[in-house]
Amino acid sequence: MSSAKSGANRISALPCGRWTKWAVIVVWLVIVAVAMPLAAKLVHVQKNDASSWLPKKAESTEVYNRSKPFVPSDEYPAVVVYERAGGAITPADRAKAAADAAALKAVTGKPKGEPRRPIVSTVRGPTPSADGRALQTIVNVKVGKSGWDLLGAGVKDFRTIVRHGNPAGLSSHVTGPAGYGGDFGNVFSGFDKTLLYITAAIVILILLLTYRSPLLWMLPLICVFFALEAAQGVVYLLAAHAGLTVNGQSAFILTVLVFGAGTDYALLLIARYREELRRHRDRHEAMAIALHRAGPAIIASGTTVAISMLVLLTAELNSTKSMGPVMAIGVGVALLAEVTLLPALLVVLGRWVFWPLKPKYGTAEPTERGLWARVGTLISVRPRITWIGTAVVLSALSFGLLTLHTGPVANKDAFSSGKPDSVTGEEVLTRHFPAGTGSPVVIVSNAAQQPRAQVAASRVPGIIGVHQVGPVRGGQAYMEGTLTAAADSDAAFRAVKDARTAVHRVPDANAKVGGGSAFTLDVNNASRHDQWVVIPIVLMVVLVILGLLLRAVVAPVILVLTVVLSYTAALGVSALMFKHAFGFAGVDQSFPLWTFVFLVALGTDYNIFLMTRVHEEAKRHGTRRGALIGLAATGGVITSAGAVLAGTFAALGSLPLVFVTALGFTVAFGVLLDTFVVRSVLVTALNLDVGSRMWWPSRLGGRAAVTRPDERETTPAG
Repeated sequence: MSSAKSGANRISALPCGRWTKWAVIVVWLVIVAVAMPLAAKLVHVQKNDASSWLPKKAESTEVYNRSKPFVPSDEYPAVVVYERAGGAITPADRAKAAADAAALKAVTGKPKGEPRRPIVSTVRGPTPSADGRALQTIVNVKVGKSGWDLLGAGVKDFRTIVRHGNPAGLSSHVTGPAGYGGDFGNVFSGFDKTLLYITAAIVILILLLTYRSPLLWMLPLICVFFALEAAQGVVYLLAAHAGLTVNGQSAFILTVLVFGAGTDYALLLIARYREELRRHRDRHEAMAIALHRAGPAIIASGTTVAISMLVLLTAELNSTKSMGPVMAIGVGVALLAEVTLLPALLVVLGRWVFWPLKPKYGTAEPTERGLWARVGTLISVRPRITWIGTAVVLSALSFGLLTLHTGPVANKDAFSSGKPDSVTGEEVLTRHFPAGTGSPVVIVSNAAQQPRAQVAASRVPGIIGVHQVGPVRGGQAYMEGTLTAAADSDAAFRAVKDARTAVHRVPDANAKVGGGSAFTLDVNNASRHDQWVVIPIVLMVVLVILGLLLRAVVAPVILVLTVVLSYTAALGVSALMFKHAFGFAGVDQSFPLWTFVFLVALGTDYNIFLMTRVHEEAKRHGTRRGALIGLAATGGVITSAGAVLAGTFAALGSLPLVFVTALGFTVAFGVLLDTFVVRSVLVTALNLDVGSRMWWPSRLGGRAAVTRPDERETTPAG
C-alpha cells in the first residue's frame, strides 16, 4: 500500500484499505439497521395542513392565527352537493340528503397519534338551491395534525355514504376544500412506494445499458437504498424532535433526489476507478487514487447541491423553506454513501464485478477513442462557430418562456389526468349555488369597529352575505362572507384584494382578510418574492464554489452563464409543451423557482465533473488538449449520469398532478439538454476557443495552449 499512500492522501485510502473496507461496510449496516424503523415513521410526522404552507408574514397567516378562538384551525369544510338532472328536487331526494347528513356526522377516522374518533364536527343542511334543482350540505371535518391522510380516508367514506341508495336521477358529489384535500391526499397515498419502485426500475435499466454488466448495477443501487433509508431516518428525527417541517411534496422529492444525485456520484467514481484499474495491478491502490482524483469533484458537486438547497431557507413560503434542509440532508447522506460505502464494496468484490467487460491492467481506456473523443475532434475544427451557433439555438428556445403562464392554478386544473369527483362536484355546485360556497372569506377585526368593518366588506363586489360568526372573544370579532365566484378563480382573488383595501381603511379596526382564496393569493405572492431572493443567492453560491474549485474567475463566470442559458432554454421548451402538448392551464408560481434550484444545482454537477478533469489535464497538456481529453474521459459518464437523473425525475410524471408532472418533465428535459448539448458541446467549444484564458488569474491561465487538435497524450493520465 506504500505506492497508494504516496499517490493519494491517507483519507482517500481509508474506505478502500485492506482492513478498513470491512469496517466501513459494518458501520453502514449498523446505520441502516437503526435508520430503517425511523424512516418508516417519516409519513407520520408530515404536516400537510395550511400551517405548513403559509408564509409567516402574510395577512392570511395573521387571520389564521387570530381566528383560532372562533373556529378550529384544523377544520376543513366538505360540500356535499346533490343534483336532479332535468328537474326539481323531490321529497325523496330531500329525505335521502337528510339521512346522509345524519350518517356523515357519525363517520370516524384515526388521526395521527390519536385513537379512532368521529371526525365531523358540524353538519349544516341540506339546503336547497334557489332554482330548486340541487341541495347542498356543509360538513366540517376536524383533521387534527393528520392533514391529507385523514381527509383522504374520510372523503372516501363520505362518498360511499352519499352515493348509496340515491333515488333514480339524483347524483351526488363531495367537493369543497375537504373534497379537494381528500382527492389530493388519495393521489399521494402510497405514492412514495410506487415512486420508489418506478425510480429503481429506471435506474436499473440505465445502469444495465451503461455498464452492460449483470452485477455492477447492484452496487450503486445498494448505496442509494442505504442512503435513502439513512436520510429518511435523519429527517424523521429532526421533524419529530427539532421542529423540521416535512410535507408530502418534500418527502417524495427526497426519494427522487437521493436516487438521481447518488447514482450520478457513483457513476463518476466507478468511471475513474475503471480507468485506474487499467493502470494499477492492485485494486486497493487503484481505488485510493480514483478517490483522490475524483473525490474533490464529487464532494464539490454534492456540496454545491446541498448548499443550494439550504439557500431555500431564505424563502418566505413555508413549503419552500422546509424543503431546503430535507433536500440538503438527502444529498449529503447520498454523497457520504458514494465516497465510503461504494468504494468499500467495489474493492471487496474486485475486478470481476465489471464482468464481462473487466478492465485489464495495461490496456487503454476505451473512452480515448470513443464517441466523445470523436465529438471533441469535430468541435475542435471550428469551436467559435460551434459555441455561437449552440448559444443562438438555446437563446431561441428560451423565447418559449413568453408563453409560460404562472400563478394561482384552479383546483380543477391541478390534476394532469382524470377528473376527480371534487372537480365534478364543483361544476355542479357552481350551476346552482354561489361558486364560493364552502370556502368563505374570513374577516377579523377589533370588536368595537366590527359593524363598520362588516359594512365595508359587504360593499365589495363579488362578496355576499357578510355576517358575524359567534360572540366577541378577546376583543376580536370574527366574520365570514361568501364569494360569488369560485374560490380559486381570478375573480375571487380580485374580490379578496378589494376587500383588504376596503377593511384596511376602517379606522382603528385592525381588520384583516383571510380564508382559502386569500391563502392562495398570499402563497402566490410569497412565491414570486422568493424567486427574486433565492435565485441570485444560488447563482452566487455556484459561482463561488466553482471559483474555489477551479482557482479561476473567467471559467466560473462562463460556466454560470451556460447554466442560466440551459435553464431558460429548458423552461422555454417546457412552456411550449405545457400549452400545446399537455394542455395545462398553467403552473404554480413556485414552479420556476423549484426547477431553477434543481437544474442549476444539478447542472453544476456536470460542470464540475467536466471542468475538474479538464483542469487536471490542462496542467499536463495545455487547455486545448486538456479540453479534448476531459470530454473524452467524462462525456460518457456525464451523459449516463444525465440519463439516470432525467429518468428519476421523469418518474414524477406517474403522479397525476400538474405541478409534479411539470416539474418532472422540465427537470428531465433540462438535464438531458444540459448533458448532451450544453456541457458536452457548448462548454467544450468555449474551452477550446477561450483557451488558457479560462483559468485566469491562476498560473495555468498564462500557459500557452496546445494548438494541434490531432495531438495525442504523451504521458499517462493517471
